[in-house]
Amino acid sequence: MKKVTVISTSLRPGSNSEALAEQFAEGAKAAGHQVELITLRNKQIRFCIGCLSCQTTGACVFKDDVPAIMESVINADVVCWATPIYYYEMSGQMKTLIDRMNAMYSKDYRFRDIYLLTTAAEEEDTTPARAESGLQGWIDCYERCSLKGHLFCGGVTAPRDIAGNDKLAEAFNMGKQV
Repeated sequence: MKKVTVISTSLRPGSNSEALAEQFAEGAKAAGHQVELITLRNKQIRFCIGCLSCQTTGACVFKDDVPAIMESVINADVVCWATPIYYYEMSGQMKTLIDRMNAMYSKDYRFRDIYLLTTAAEEEDTTPARAESGLQGWIDCYERCSLKGHLFCGGVTAPRDIAGNDKLAEAFNMGKQV
C-alpha cells in the first residue's frame, strides 16, 4: 500500500482539474492505497518572501496552511498535482505553494512518483507544456523522484465542462496504476 497525496490547485467550485484529481484519487483508493485529496480552495497560503529562514530552521516564518500540506507531501510515496492552465502555465496558487514548500528542500522525503493533471480551454497538445516544465523544475530539486505521468484535458472552460469526458476514466485508471 502506498500513501498518495493529490493536490487540487484550482480555487473554482466545479473545477475541471479538480474533477480529474478526484478521479485519480478514487482510482488510487480502488487499488488499495491510502489517499489524501487536498484542495487549495479556502486554504491560506501566503507568498514566499525569499527570506530563506526555512533553509536554516526547516520551517517557514509564516503560519498558514502550508506546513500541513508540506507534511503530507513529504510523507507521501506518490504526489499528484492537478491544475487548470491559465495563459499556458500552471495556476498561480500552484506556483505559490511550490515556492512556499522551499522548507522541504533540505529535508528527507518519501515521494518518488509525481503525476500531473491539467485542464484548459485550449485543446492543442502543446497547451500544458509550460505547466509541465514548471513542475519539472520542482521535481529536478528532488533527485529521487520523477514525473511518471501527465494527463491533459483540453476544450473545457466552464465549471463541470469535463462531465462525461473520457479523460475522467483515464485519470481513474492512472490513479489505479500508481
